[in-house]
Amino acid sequence: MRQAGRRGTALALGVALVATAVLASLALGARPVSLPDVVGALTDFDGSPDQIAVRSLRLPRTVVGLVVGLALGVAGAVMQGLTRNPVADPGLLGVSAGAALGLVVAVTLGGVTAVAGHIWFAFAGALVAAVTVYAVANRSRRSPITSLVLGGAAVSATLGSITSAVLVVDQEVLDQYRFWAVGSLVNRDIGVAAAILPFVGAGLLAAALCVRGLDALALGDDVARALGRNLAATRVLAGIAIVLLTGAAVAAAGPIAFIGLVIPHLVRPMVGSSHGWLLVASAVYAPALLVCADVLGRLLVRPGEVPAGVVTALLGAPFLIWLVRREHRPAAVAQPPPADGVRTVQSSADRRERAVG
Repeated sequence: MRQAGRRGTALALGVALVATAVLASLALGARPVSLPDVVGALTDFDGSPDQIAVRSLRLPRTVVGLVVGLALGVAGAVMQGLTRNPVADPGLLGVSAGAALGLVVAVTLGGVTAVAGHIWFAFAGALVAAVTVYAVANRSRRSPITSLVLGGAAVSATLGSITSAVLVVDQEVLDQYRFWAVGSLVNRDIGVAAAILPFVGAGLLAAALCVRGLDALALGDDVARALGRNLAATRVLAGIAIVLLTGAAVAAAGPIAFIGLVIPHLVRPMVGSSHGWLLVASAVYAPALLVCADVLGRLLVRPGEVPAGVVTALLGAPFLIWLVRREHRPAAVAQPPPADGVRTVQSSADRRERAVG
């Protein structure tokens, strides 16, 4: 009951943080808006400049931030459970590199300039990249986890090289790519959130279906098989969830780093290691973090703006350094004192050795 109470408190705190972040996102920026105008923009729109700013600019980017943050948080929790790697990032399967190449293809060959048009090409590139990684991993003789990681690194490097080659020869494409690559919620409208919502919903469903398999996988492959879990099905479902969630998020807002890495570590001490609770808590806290990062970016250099992806990188880099140092710190293993019987046997053996000597 103590654990259930702690989990309930953690989720209630997360909901409160989300509500506070949304309110701050609607009220704060280059031009602060009073709370009555924020409420009026949502309930009784009168066409004033402040209410227009809230309703036309801040509300859409806030909604996109909530959806993208939710997708990245859940994808990070699933990725860390699938790879059993505490520093695994949702872009590990080449999703970000594939989305980047899809965006470059959209601008270069299709002449697509609107953000809503970028989404479909970026998501298609992310999907192709992830499928390629799985195809490469299935042909490897290494363990499935190692194959996925190495395949993701190889595909990411290859796609990144192709993207760079295109950018070098086309300045216009470079300008559009540079704006997308930093990760930002600027100029995102409700249509962007609506476009990615079906993919995010399907990704959440796939993540929910593989929860028990991820719990078993955390105990090791042999134990998971002994518990009757189908590891292949679990890995496929987890991979589908990661691709759908990360692909949609990256297509909509660019490769925003560290959300999927940081959030599972922050919520795990509060809700425990059960992946069901971990996914729910990540889905609550990750949107709050991304929206807060977006608000902080608006306030740092007013009237200018720092992209949300830059803010999350500045916040997440020190956390990653601390996490890596903690994971590689040698732990002191305490040796329990021997039982009386063991001590007696050891003492007798010592006396015999001394007598023989």
